[in-house]
Amino acid sequence: MPQIIAMPTETVRAYQAGQPDAHGQLPERATSDGGGNPCRHCLTYIPEGAEMLILAHRPFPTTQPYAETGPIFLCADTCTRHEGPEMPEVFTRSPDYLIKGYGEDDRIVYGTGIVIGKDQMMAQAEEIFADPRVHYIHIRSARNNCYQARIER
Repeated sequence: MPQIIAMPTETVRAYQAGQPDAHGQLPERATSDGGGNPCRHCLTYIPEGAEMLILAHRPFPTTQPYAETGPIFLCADTCTRHEGPEMPEVFTRSPDYLIKGYGEDDRIVYGTGIVIGKDQMMAQAEEIFADPRVHYIHIRSARNNCYQARIER
């Protein structure tokens, strides 16, 4: 059964310690308004008044034409990485998400991308994984294409 995988803790701790982002800039510090600021590590919404980081993240091991880079939010303070089979909070508010498969070469597997309702997302992920070329799936914002999390077998 597919599992939602949050950003690795070691990557998040490096950003929280001030490591430059994918564009070589220091993460920006801001205060959450309690709205749509999903932390990509704990996969919960950053509470109103809490400090957060805004930075450019590239969820791929190397640069290449398909290695999309974009803005993400993280809790500025230490948070616990989401793990387990339950649906994370950040995937309960938006009505739909963009999901698409990637091969072992970290490139998009054409024909796998779809904007899908939140309640059908994991069933659709299972269908995408039926393609043997698909190694993992990204969950992205259906409206802004921002990276949210990864789905693995």
